[in-house]
Order: sequence, then structure tokens, then C-alpha cells
Amino acid sequence: MPLLVTDYSWTQTDTTVYIHVPLKGARVGKVDILSTDEYLKVHYPPFLFEAFLLEPVNDDRSTAKVGNGVAVISLPKRTNKFWKHLMINTNDKEKKKEVRERALLKYQEKLSSESRSKAEKQHTEKKYALETMMKLEKEERDSIQKMRDTEQEKTTAELGVWQLRRKQKAEEEAPVKLHSQKDNQNELKAMMEKQENGSSDRRNVKLDQSGSEAKCKKKQAHLPAPRLVGNIQVTFTPRVFQTALRESRVQEEEEWLKKQAEARRALNADVEELKNLKEADRNPDRLKDKGDKCFATGDYLSAVNAYNLAIKLNRKIPALYSNRAACHLKLRNFHKAIEDSSQALDLLTPPVGANAAARARANVRRGSAFCQLQLYSEGLQDFQAALKIDPHSEALQADTQRIQDIILGTVANPETK
Repeated sequence: MPLLVTDYSWTQTDTTVYIHVPLKGARVGKVDILSTDEYLKVHYPPFLFEAFLLEPVNDDRSTAKVGNGVAVISLPKRTNKFWKHLMINTNDKEKKKEVRERALLKYQEKLSSESRSKAEKQHTEKKYALETMMKLEKEERDSIQKMRDTEQEKTTAELGVWQLRRKQKAEEEAPVKLHSQKDNQNELKAMMEKQENGSSDRRNVKLDQSGSEAKCKKKQAHLPAPRLVGNIQVTFTPRVFQTALRESRVQEEEEWLKKQAEARRALNADVEELKNLKEADRNPDRLKDKGDKCFATGDYLSAVNAYNLAIKLNRKIPALYSNRAACHLKLRNFHKAIEDSSQALDLLTPPVGANAAARARANVRRGSAFCQLQLYSEGLQDFQAALKIDPHSEALQADTQRIQDIILGTVANPETK
């Protein structure tokens, strides 16, 4: 059961209610705040603060500041008047349960609406960027076509000027010198002599041609044979993630691979307990395998000890925290299971396909711990997150539906996971 916070304080003005909730040493990242117009919840395991508000507030303008060991929630009033009490004076569990469930539904609808708005905004921005890019490309094509047309007109004009000048020059050189009759006779005589010499030249040419053909045939006989036909084998560097590049989340995948490499290199060598260990036991992976074997045989305490030592050696491996959370679930240390599962989820970022199964397991383990503590709303959120990762799992679908039935009160005596 969670520990209810009773040492809170609140003040008010005509328009706003201020609630101060002490965090009792909890880290900022571990504080979960849920606020609607009639319900407020501040959860930082194992403590829980709930407020069933006396009057409705403006949830859209509500703010929360967490720091210096206190959470300050500002709730603007819908009607400007002073409240006699902060919360409704009733011990009716059914009414509180109804308000809690209604607040959870409103919160989920708000998250869905914000997600849709964000998706629509991204779609609009992408559409605008695409239209802008298409417009720029069209302007560039028009500019290039205009340059081509200008160059073509310029070249056509220069060609016309050149043809005109050539025609004028030909007209200037039109008078032709007339040959005298004597010159014509000399030319005719020279042509006849040339024909007689040409017949003897043709005979010599035929002999030369036959000799050159014989040489060509001889040269072809010494030519090498044609090259053989073959196939060239082409291989590509394999990718770690099999998703097509156009569909993948390259930045997130590279960040995840970088974090995994850093985790493999990380080693806390300043731990005092390492001095008494053998060299073989200073390997976090070997200690993880040892813890897995102990868990499989039901020796959960030994498994926890192995995971503890592996975490001291390397605090960057999410599987160590997730497996230790499973051990704490078996030992009914539910708050420790929640803490280890949350640490594993913090390390399993960014969310990519390579760590999807590990994220689903961590969500299920944290959700199971919440349900064991009867915090069914928080457990439902984790099971829904796991179901979103693996929507085809029949076991997850059945568990999620069972928790919803428990929240709605349709199950009389639920057996929590």
C-alpha cells in the first residue's frame, strides 16, 4: 500500500489555489503529477498525495513546479470565490473511485488529443516544407529554361549575321577569270596523259592490295583469343538494423548503438569489493549469466546478489536492473521492483526496434509491482505501454483487460499479478 501524504499545505486567492506537497527526498524525475478539473494526484513511490477538489478548476491553465524538495501546484479557479475547504468532505469510497476513474479518462483523452495535435502539426510542417521545396525547384527550372532560351536566341542571331556576311562576300567574288583557248588545249592534253598513267597505276595498286591483304591475314592469325565472359560479385556492408533506410529512425538507432558501446566499455574500478574478486568474476556479463541461472532455479536472493555486484561493475546495462526487478517481484519487494524497472526504462532510450522487447518486459514488471500495491491506474499505464510495443500478445491483452475490469469494479476479488 502507498503511504498517503498528510503534511501538505495550501493557500488561495480570489482566482488561484496553491498546494505545497513535500517530496521527502524524492528525485525530480521520479515525481508523477496528474491533474484534472476536479482531481489532483502527486505520486513519488512509495508516497502518494490525492486531492478531490471542492470546486472545479481550469485544468488548461494549471501549472506545477518541482524543486527544492517540494512540489508547488497552481490551480486557477473557474469561479472567483474563496473555498471553505480544499477537498470534499466525504469518506464515500465509491464516489472517490468514480472521481478517480473519471479523472484518469480525462487525462488519457488529453494525452491523445495532444498527440493528435502534435502529429497534425508535424504533418502540416512537412507539407509546407515540401510545397516550399517544390516551389523553389520550379523557380530554378524556370530560370534555367529562361537562360537556355536566351542563349538559343543569341546563337540564332549570330548565325544569321554570319550567313549574311558570307553571302555578301560570295557576291563580291562573283567575276570569274576566263581561260584562253590555249589554256584549254593544254589542260585537255594533260588530262589524256594522266589517264594513260592511271591505267598503269591501277595495276600497281591491285598488286599492292593483294600483298596487304595477305599481311592482314597473317597478322590476324597471331591475335590472342577473345576474353572469357564472367560475373563480378558485389557485396554490401550489413546494417545492424534491418529496417529500410527510408523508413528507419537513423538518429535514434545510432544513439542507441553509441549508448550500448559506452555501456560495454564502462567499468567502475573504484569499488572496494572488487579487490577481493577473482579476475573471472569482474565481468558484468558473466555475473549476469550467473544471476539468470540462479533465477531459473528459484534462488532469487543469490540472483539479486549477482545482479548487485554486476551493477557495481557497470551501471549502464539496462538488463541488470530489469532482471533484478523480476527477482524483487518474486521476493515481494514491490517498491524496489518499481525503482529497478524505472531505472531500466531510463537506460532503454531512445526507443528503437532493438530494445523494444526489453522495454516491454520492464513495463510489465513495473506494472505488476504497481498492481501488487493496488495502484491499478499506474499499473494500467505500464501494461498499455507494453501492449503498444507488442500489440499481438494475447497474454498482454488479457492482463490489460483484467486490470481495466478491476479499476471499473467488475471483478470482485482480483488476484493481482
